[in-house]
Amino acid sequence: MTRIGAKDELFGAQTLRTMGHAPYGGADIGECLSTLARVQGTDLDSWYGEWTLTANRLQALAEAEEAAGHVESARLAYWRASNYFRNAGTMLLGAPLDRRVVEANLRQTDAFRRGCALLPLPPKQVEIPFPDGSLPGYLFRAGDSRDRPMLICLGGYDSTAEEGYFFNGAAALARGYDVLTFDGPGQGTALLQRGMVMRPDYENVVTPVVDFVLGLPDVDVNRIALIGLSLGGYLAPRAASGEHRLAACIADGAQYDLFDAVLQRMPASIARGFAEGRSSSAALLRRVLRGMDRRPTAGWSLRRGQLVHGAADSMTYLDMLRDYTLKGRAGRITCPTLVCHAESDPLGAQAPELYDALTTRKELITFTVAEGAGDHCEAGARTLFHARALGWLDSILRPTAVLSGTRH
Repeated sequence: MTRIGAKDELFGAQTLRTMGHAPYGGADIGECLSTLARVQGTDLDSWYGEWTLTANRLQALAEAEEAAGHVESARLAYWRASNYFRNAGTMLLGAPLDRRVVEANLRQTDAFRRGCALLPLPPKQVEIPFPDGSLPGYLFRAGDSRDRPMLICLGGYDSTAEEGYFFNGAAALARGYDVLTFDGPGQGTALLQRGMVMRPDYENVVTPVVDFVLGLPDVDVNRIALIGLSLGGYLAPRAASGEHRLAACIADGAQYDLFDAVLQRMPASIARGFAEGRSSSAALLRRVLRGMDRRPTAGWSLRRGQLVHGAADSMTYLDMLRDYTLKGRAGRITCPTLVCHAESDPLGAQAPELYDALTTRKELITFTVAEGAGDHCEAGARTLFHARALGWLDSILRPTAVLSGTRH
């Protein structure tokens, strides 16, 4: 893992993730490092307070710059504020839901939209029809030409549609793609404002999204691609296994079977007993999980999982992961698929398994520590990731280059 001076590995990883959006307007490195330095130990309240403080300062700067007519400075300040509000709430994600997480989500959304309104070509806020409601998102257009390729962006456990712009949207727009970012069940606004929890069958989530895209003007219906990162490294190929109108799929931090991945982190005897449903193993594991739940950063992923999946406790959450698998499904993917793997990322360690299970045109790219790209989802080297991953996508979908000056 890339070391950035954090006292806690998870705090460091979340800060690196936030800093990684700097090339696309979502962060300034000095602001992130100074904020991290003020956080006290592994105190989650301190994390929330310090990142909110920085976000408030940037929000005030954005409003002052906008009032002065400094459009570019205002837009970038709004976007950095948005990303910092998101990061403030991220470490409080968990069950029961903390009201501060809801507030952070609302403020990151508002700041992002205020920044987007200052773009030469602002995105359209969309509501994608979905059973029992709709999915919120943003439609970005690369320009005024007709029949452009479309990239649909999927996030992960704690991603938001707004962050999706910084993760992949801006880079794709610059290469001539229209972009749709959205919050699916278990993500961002869909989870925190509408109570929509995660589901394993993301083919039934992405199909209505593709239906929506096909109803848009000036989209080449034969060039619709899907990219997913982090948990989206499972959700995207899972969706492609059932939605065959996709022209390409990219899994960044690819995952094959989430339950197997959890078992691999347990002592072998407990893992075997839990997988087989032994009551003695379940009782022992339950005691261990209760202890972990109470630890500020070590228990964060468990608390987050309970919230995202709508699980009553950590045991229920882990048991629900049995349904999150591509075994028997990866072979159903028919579109060209890129599998990405960061060398030091344990969450993407199953990428070679997914690659081996694919029967369609496929490629596997490993990003290394030596090139600064070994962290989860290549957090500190997104421009390198985009050069390779979107270069692969360009070879398949061949977008028309964006005319100079039409964006950014």
